[in-house]
Parts: sequence; structure tokens; C-alpha cells
Amino acid sequence: MDTRLLEMLVCPICKGPLEHVREGDRRELVCHADRLAFPIRDGIPVMLENEARSLDAASPGAQPAEPA
Repeated sequence: MDTRLLEMLVCPICKGPLEHVREGDRRELVCHADRLAFPIRDGIPVMLENEARSLDAASPGAQPAEPA
């Protein structure tokens, strides 16, 4: 992905910064504030809330929450 494009993109919900994450074949833009990961398909970021993966404990690969 073009680094200039990454510098311009922000989270569509909170307008905060995004982190480009590469794990194996998976490419995502992660908003840590909203705990959402937006997919990158064929080099194009899909910046739709309903397409985003939640980073909450119920999501695959997420760390379980600490007991209170």
C-alpha cells in the first residue's frame, strides 16, 4: 500500500489514526480507539463500519479479557 495514502487515511468513525497491520495474508488498517480492523482487499482499504472486524475478546485472534 502507498505510504502517502496511509498517511492521509483516518478512521471513518472517530477520525483517529490507523495502523497498517500485516499478518500472513491478512492486511488491515486498525483503529485502536474504536477497536476495529478495516480490511484491505486487492490493495484497496474498505473503510466501511459494517465491513470492519471487531478487536474485542470475542473476535478470533484477540486476547481474552482479564477477570475483574
